[in-house]
Amino acid sequence: MTIAVLIITILVLLFAIAAIVLFKLKAPTAGAVFAILALFFTLADVKAFQFRKMASSPMTMPPTTVTSAPVKEEDWPPVLSSVGSISAVQGAVVSTELGGTVGEIRFQNGGEAKKGDVLIRLDVSAEEAQLHTAQADLELASADLQRSRDLAARHVISKAEQDAAESKFNRLKAIVDQMSSMISKKEVHAPFDGQLGIRQVNVGQNINAGQQVVPLAVLDPLYVDFALPQQELSKLSNGLEVRLHTDAAPGQEFKGKLTAINSMVDAVTRNMTVQATVQNPDHVLRPGMFGKVEVELPEKHKTLVVPGSAISYAPFGNSVFVIEKKKDEKTGKETETIRQQFVRLGEARHPERKSRDPAAVP
Repeated sequence: MTIAVLIITILVLLFAIAAIVLFKLKAPTAGAVFAILALFFTLADVKAFQFRKMASSPMTMPPTTVTSAPVKEEDWPPVLSSVGSISAVQGAVVSTELGGTVGEIRFQNGGEAKKGDVLIRLDVSAEEAQLHTAQADLELASADLQRSRDLAARHVISKAEQDAAESKFNRLKAIVDQMSSMISKKEVHAPFDGQLGIRQVNVGQNINAGQQVVPLAVLDPLYVDFALPQQELSKLSNGLEVRLHTDAAPGQEFKGKLTAINSMVDAVTRNMTVQATVQNPDHVLRPGMFGKVEVELPEKHKTLVVPGSAISYAPFGNSVFVIEKKKDEKTGKETETIRQQFVRLGEARHPERKSRDPAAVP
């Protein structure tokens, strides 16, 4: 390397001298050629010097920063996993019993409703006019009935005339009751406490009987329906702990209890439907969502637990790196060393994302 650099340096000097001489002899073209060659070899000499300096400096890798975590032995109960659908414990789309024109809307979209609150009121002006007419006829029939009873008591009229007056009074009273009932049915009430959705009618809209008005649902607690294979039936019982995770609330865990097991197994899939009730105090979950369900079984066993990020996955086997204290035979000092340990992995748990390894032996 040193000889090559020396040769290049000599060539640079020779080409530079030749260029100066040619320029003095008034041969600019030849002088320019030798000047370019001198510049080229000068750059080559500089680059060779840089390579030589890099080769002489020792190449050392920077220390790698790692994070360690202790291995814990815990009692981990086995779990059954499935994907479930969330539904309301009590929910309905409130609709009208009678048709008519929407006269008033008394709720806000997404608001809360109490049982018995009036949600919408249809126009009842025609029905109220008919009710007033029927009430006037009823008052007249009531007066006629009272006179008929007085006359019948004095044997002035026959029993048949008194019966006709009573029949007329009862018929008009039934009409008044019918009109009052029809007017009351023109008001749509909340059937239970819950959270309202988005209304589907507008003021002035002419709707038919059975028109959907607004969804209403109880958001705490909620049902989670999911399916499990029939061979797991013997392990299930009401009251088992249930955990729910969903993409709509990453990092959150919703706890509940297993509350119902279907009485029949699906003849096609051989799965049985199971229902759990989970708490939803913050109303994060909504009916119609789906999530991952884990049923915790009662039996437990000892398990070595490590973070999932500590696992090195490979086709020939998964492993972890174990930090051990080792004593130097020459100096007698203790140092920490790393040893690769192959392990057999179990299931992962949320939200800590831990993996269990019942077969890992240091």
